[in-house]
Amino acid sequence: MQKTLVSALLLIVASSGMTGCSTGFDEVKARMDAIRKQPRGRVEPPPEFTPMPSFTYAAHQLRSPFTPPETEMMIKVRQGDKPVVPDFSRPQEYLEKFNLESLRMRGTLQRPGSLLYGLIEDGDGGVQRVKVGSYAGKNHGRITEITQSQISLMEIVPDGRDGWVERPRSIVMADK
Repeated sequence: MQKTLVSALLLIVASSGMTGCSTGFDEVKARMDAIRKQPRGRVEPPPEFTPMPSFTYAAHQLRSPFTPPETEMMIKVRQGDKPVVPDFSRPQEYLEKFNLESLRMRGTLQRPGSLLYGLIEDGDGGVQRVKVGSYAGKNHGRITEITQSQISLMEIVPDGRDGWVERPRSIVMADK
């Protein structure tokens, strides 16, 4: 009995759903006909194309941005007859254990008729006396000139290609 009741209920639901679909087609068809009878819209023309000014590439003779730059110092080293290499066999001097940025020039010292010595404050607060030919800084910096206002050095640094290159640096007189 329950089976017949369930099947009858399903038959009623299905038939009512089918009658709902059949009555709406006339309305939809009338609406579509009304839309088709309306005048068609006008499509706007595309915007006017304005050409961009042409660009002439003029940097083709310059260095490629994907290759490392070559400094003048590197070029001089390659053209020179003697390659630049630090002397690892010599004993290190006291000021070579400090970064060049931590060293400060504090003055000069000269006896009559002798060399001009530079006075450099090291990173520990002590003052060291240096002369031309002394070494300072962690990059094998050799002092090349001492004046009243600065000490000039020539450092030997790696060039990034398993070689070495000389780089000029200086320590200027401290204000303090």
